[in-house]
Amino acid sequence: MVKNKTILTNIQIHTEQRVIPSGYIKFENGKITDVNDMSYLSGTGDYQTIELPSSYKAIPGMIDIHIHGAGGADVMDATTESLQIMATTLPKEGTTGFLATTITQNQQAIDKALENVNNFIETKQQIGQSEIIGIHLEGPFINKIRAGAQPTQFITNPDLALFKKWQVLSNNHIKIVTLAPEQPNAMEFIRYLKQQNIISSVGHSDATLEQVDQAVAAGLSQVTHLFNQMREFHHREPGVVGAALLRDDLIAEIITDGIHVHPNAVQLAFQQKTADRLILITDAIRAKCLRDGTYELGGQRVTVESGKVVLDDGTLAGSVLTMGQAFKNILSFSNCSIKEAILMSSVNPAKQLNIFDRKGSIENGKDADIVILNENNDIIMTYCRGKLAFNKGAE
Repeated sequence: MVKNKTILTNIQIHTEQRVIPSGYIKFENGKITDVNDMSYLSGTGDYQTIELPSSYKAIPGMIDIHIHGAGGADVMDATTESLQIMATTLPKEGTTGFLATTITQNQQAIDKALENVNNFIETKQQIGQSEIIGIHLEGPFINKIRAGAQPTQFITNPDLALFKKWQVLSNNHIKIVTLAPEQPNAMEFIRYLKQQNIISSVGHSDATLEQVDQAVAAGLSQVTHLFNQMREFHHREPGVVGAALLRDDLIAEIITDGIHVHPNAVQLAFQQKTADRLILITDAIRAKCLRDGTYELGGQRVTVESGKVVLDDGTLAGSVLTMGQAFKNILSFSNCSIKEAILMSSVNPAKQLNIFDRKGSIENGKDADIVILNENNDIIMTYCRGKLAFNKGAE
């Protein structure tokens, strides 16, 4: 029988407040109980002790707030099996929690996807898998001009009655709504979301700087995949990109695969927003972890070749990026520190989703969501709520 009391020893630990050069982490029944320097270690009798190479480091589990699929599965499949595949696949890349992300589709398809996610969260979720923390509703309340890979025939104006119906179906699990604030009824919609503590995120939007500012005043607080499918920066109309870079009230998602955003543009965003106001996401589709080839996204054919995902007309359509690679890429693109990369991959998403009391950092009392990296920052092990979910050595 596997003990539910574990100690990881001899590793560099990145806690909320400090870096412990050679320390240990104790966790019991899924929660962290003690984190300290090795010189303080005692009372190890009934613990499973795992001694790791001193060159390894422990960081908090990563949280992907924008992901559609992985391993051949997609949230819009609306099946238990697909969510199970995602939950068991994602720990391999260091993701210990995620928002199941929808795409613009007909209302019935979204109905089914939301009901399925709720059912999974309430009855199927297991310790030792990446935890579904909630839902990111991407579309259909967006702008056709900036649709990208979102099917235009199902795009609609912000509709409060429809959203309320969806939130009932999801059992209040919708945490983020990507929308275009320039569309009719958007301001009323954003104000309602703010009252309900649901994040409004500007995305797939052709809004002007002034329109984004009005939305921020109404309660908008986030930017969906910065630079992609939004009004670009122009020196006479800074647009959504300008608002994102200028306004401290906005925290911005960014896809650091080097395809969606040029590495120098990532560096610019990092310099302007700082690590405090960026969140690493994958925006990954079902093709992640699979071979190059042809797949489906939102009822459309997509082709994956050398890490790039496109529709038949060449439009970018999500990614096959892993969070582990996003973490490594932000280190190289921005020259940021490990601490700053942790802010963008773990701390900020946890704070944004209001779950920092239990996730996002390695601290006593929090979920034992822990990722072990080697000296090259490759993922070696992932613990999800105290249970080993991935071990590279056993693969």
